[in-house]
Amino acid sequence: MNYWLNLFTGSTWDEFKKDGGTVTGFRERMGRSAARVKPGDIFLCYLTGVKQWVGALEVLGPSSDERPIWSVDQFPVRFAVKQLVALSPEYGVPMDRFEGRLDFYQGPEHRGKFKGFLRMSPNRFKRRTDGDTIIKALRQSERNPVKVKLDPRKLARKPRYFKVEHQKEKKTIQTIVSVPEQDEHEFPTTTVEQQSSEPATRHTEIQHELLKLGGELGFEVWVARNDRGRSYNGQTLGAMPGILNELPTQFNDPTTRTIELIDVLWLKGNSFVAAFEIESTTSIYSGLLRMSDLLALQPNLALQLYLVAPEERKAKVEQEITRPTFVYRERPLREVCRFISFEKLIAQVQAVRQLGLSSSLKPVEFLATVAEYVGVSRQDSPN
Repeated sequence: MNYWLNLFTGSTWDEFKKDGGTVTGFRERMGRSAARVKPGDIFLCYLTGVKQWVGALEVLGPSSDERPIWSVDQFPVRFAVKQLVALSPEYGVPMDRFEGRLDFYQGPEHRGKFKGFLRMSPNRFKRRTDGDTIIKALRQSERNPVKVKLDPRKLARKPRYFKVEHQKEKKTIQTIVSVPEQDEHEFPTTTVEQQSSEPATRHTEIQHELLKLGGELGFEVWVARNDRGRSYNGQTLGAMPGILNELPTQFNDPTTRTIELIDVLWLKGNSFVAAFEIESTTSIYSGLLRMSDLLALQPNLALQLYLVAPEERKAKVEQEITRPTFVYRERPLREVCRFISFEKLIAQVQAVRQLGLSSSLKPVEFLATVAEYVGVSRQDSPN
């Protein structure tokens, strides 16, 4: 028996329960993962937005049910299920209760992204003991309910879908895409005031260095809007010199929403010069996926992409960037995204500042000294 993640919003959970709670479903693109789900496995149900575990469903088998259960999507990959626990959201179990007890939530450094585990469902739990821990807490809450006040706006949130156009064989094709909202796998659970009082992480340190360097090089800079309240050495990231409060508006809504979540951006006027995704202890995959999303939405965007991580994680970056989903793109991600190690970045920045060369530094040449392509042979490298 395996445990699987089953993501809901407050509205889709309500619709599931009103329908009788006997059929759950997933998007068609998750068919390969869903094919691994077997009768007797258990779906653990998590509400995005309000960050509550609310249910456990035993899998009976695949379902051919095609009724319109949910208003936002058909969710055609369906399973017949039996409710083991099904709580109202306000009586659910908060995610924060599991800090230090789950593989994807071992400490405060995992708060927000949770190692990318909550990006999609169905997603199999790495450790069976994690599923045991959650279902035990759900049963305890069922026996001894404690009501939690939830934000009604977050509880009523529905997935956001956008219609975008792309060219295929000289034809304009319209496609529906979704972009993650401000929820638990992208955004921290803390307020801006709490962020500013938290101990700085290595991720925040590198963000600070890249923002400061971008300003010294004469760029306007952007920090991910979910990190604006974080601080390093007493300096709040969102208040650093050159920080933009709004991004240029030449893109469609899904592109803008994707760009706003990139860790650090360097801009010159309305032009995007460089984008940096920083992965300290969280999933390498999540940063690469955001860059891939951006290129899928804007395939002609002339933007330098960089994945910044500790040197010890370089092999993991190479492993992830050579996944089929990134390799079999028209522009393989490994040919447009370069790796920068924390150690090399800090050493080079310190050397430049000690020599007083920051203001005269050529950005392209500097980045070339610290960045490298991984997962691509030298003869195939674009440079």
